[in-house]
Amino acid sequence: MAGVPKDIKERVKKLRDTINRHRKLYHTHDKPEISDEAYDALIRELQDLENKFPKIASGDSPTQLVGDVPLKEFKKISHQIPQWSFDNAFDEDDIRAFDERVTRLLGRKPEYLAELKIDGLKIVLTYEKGVLKTATTRGDGRVGEDVTNNILTIKSIPQKLNKPVSIIVEGEIWMSKRHFDKLNKDRRARGEDLFANPRNVAAGSVRQLDPAITRARKLDSFIYDIASLSGLSLPKDQEGELKLLKELGFKVNPNFKKFNDILGLIGYWKSWGEKKDDEDYLIDGVVAKVNLRESQEKLGYTSKSPRFGIAFKFKAEQVTTVVENITLQIGRTGVLTPVAVLKPVLVAGSVVSRATLHNEDEIRRKDIRIGDTVVIQKAGDVIPEVVRVLEELRGGKEKIFKFPTHFPLCGGDGQIERVPGQVAYRCVAKNSFEQQRRKLSYFVSRGVFDIDGLGPKIISQLMEAEIISNFDDIFTIRRGDLETLERFGEKSIDNLLRAIDKARKVTLARFIASLSIPQVGEETARDLAKHFGTPERFAEATFEDLQALDGIGPIVARSVVDWFSDKENKKLFDRLLKQVRIVPVQHSVSHKGPFVGKSFVLTGTLGKMSREDAKEKIRSLGGKIVGSVSKNTDFVVAGLEPGGKLVKARELGVKVLNEKEFFVMLG
Repeated sequence: MAGVPKDIKERVKKLRDTINRHRKLYHTHDKPEISDEAYDALIRELQDLENKFPKIASGDSPTQLVGDVPLKEFKKISHQIPQWSFDNAFDEDDIRAFDERVTRLLGRKPEYLAELKIDGLKIVLTYEKGVLKTATTRGDGRVGEDVTNNILTIKSIPQKLNKPVSIIVEGEIWMSKRHFDKLNKDRRARGEDLFANPRNVAAGSVRQLDPAITRARKLDSFIYDIASLSGLSLPKDQEGELKLLKELGFKVNPNFKKFNDILGLIGYWKSWGEKKDDEDYLIDGVVAKVNLRESQEKLGYTSKSPRFGIAFKFKAEQVTTVVENITLQIGRTGVLTPVAVLKPVLVAGSVVSRATLHNEDEIRRKDIRIGDTVVIQKAGDVIPEVVRVLEELRGGKEKIFKFPTHFPLCGGDGQIERVPGQVAYRCVAKNSFEQQRRKLSYFVSRGVFDIDGLGPKIISQLMEAEIISNFDDIFTIRRGDLETLERFGEKSIDNLLRAIDKARKVTLARFIASLSIPQVGEETARDLAKHFGTPERFAEATFEDLQALDGIGPIVARSVVDWFSDKENKKLFDRLLKQVRIVPVQHSVSHKGPFVGKSFVLTGTLGKMSREDAKEKIRSLGGKIVGSVSKNTDFVVAGLEPGGKLVKARELGVKVLNEKEFFVMLG
């Protein structure tokens, strides 16, 4: 390192030693002594010195170690192939019903392949010419997190395949019970909180900003599906797919088996339900798939799940706990839902302390009282539920829950009332802080105004700072309002203000949905927008006008009229119109053409435009969008990964258009 000043060499050494020490304190021991910002500043200083004096660069420098510098955030990646999740079966009746549906749709008995359902974190791996390019979490099915650097630390994930194919595969990342026990043993020795289960650790480890932590956790994988393949022929069945994955170098769970009838599959499920604990990884069920690819393609998909497969879960874990209290939760329309506050208990791999009780009638039917010992279960990923009360354990001090006449979070004097003709209760006051927070959170959500950066926490922060209190206030936010608030730096302020400005242009359907009128969801809002065309005409609609519309009954009609009869709502409506620009509702300008008067159903993903854009285009040309296929449907437009609507269309002889034919029809 000749030519490098002595003081620079000493500074670099101290920087490296200090950064390594704080990285270990933060990531290994969870006891940071400095802030993230201070840590980043040390990294930047070291990087600047290494750039200025290249001779001092070293392969073991914290700036050179792959993944050793914590990332600020994960990059988002759009999935090339939409990610689906299987429907669940919880007992033999469910799996028999699945078999009956499949048999009916195929017109014959299918062959099944049964695989173990590993309780881990789903991962999507993309290879180009045999080399790993990206590793992505499932995310919301459309967009996931780029965790490539972390996945590179897992030994069973090949960085280069045995053949130079371009392929997208799906699998599960998991932690062995052996390593989990050792991890908790070490944490106990250090006096740290213990992890709940291997699944949570695996998920958390993959999402670590420092890949060194992921590497230390010694994660493993099983790959089970090919989503896309070029360079080789796709196998004719699921069994061949698993064998090909193994040939390419992936780790495949060996415990799969073919069955010609549902009885064999049920026996396989029962068998593994008894011996699942013998394996070194968590198993929470059996995945049953129709084996032949041709049959899979014929069965297709529903809006959220493949029809050709199902997750046959092991019996839901049930535990007992105590109902310590029953409280209420407010929705955005003011409806109150009773919630059981439970003595915390571990069930189905997670600690549970709350369970929904749905409504007053449900509480009465199960006779749930404060102080009761109850059986709760968490089946799949659904919210925990109270199965039943163990009345024999009552000691006489249990209290019957009565819906109160007042609830503090309702605002005003807190008065509540039962909704006429329904089992639900609601707040009498319409603008409590909690209800308004939920309304505002919905207003900015993706399906409505879609304002990125305004999550529930930020909404609460802006309300507490008295910057916003109603919908229109969002569009009056200025830079000075945000500069004094925590978590708002210059860049985040710029991004939020841009997002708000972009949201000023909105369709009438989204505008109507944003108002949180009771009984008016996004689909109803679209129907109302199509009929009335302008916000002014919608606001002036009478009860008779609304009730006469197809699909709009008296309950919705009364709800809309009542909302506009409130003077404050009408003022809010007018103020909001001054802040936004409503995109004109597109009506057909032609009385001729192949679309006029025809009904269309869309299924699958289109490559050249979104489904929403395609729907608007059809409507503008005089066509009508319907949600389900019937003998009266004129056309079904089928994109990539079509669902069961395609099967239904073929059964009924409805004309099916592929994407190319659809665009030709559009001209």
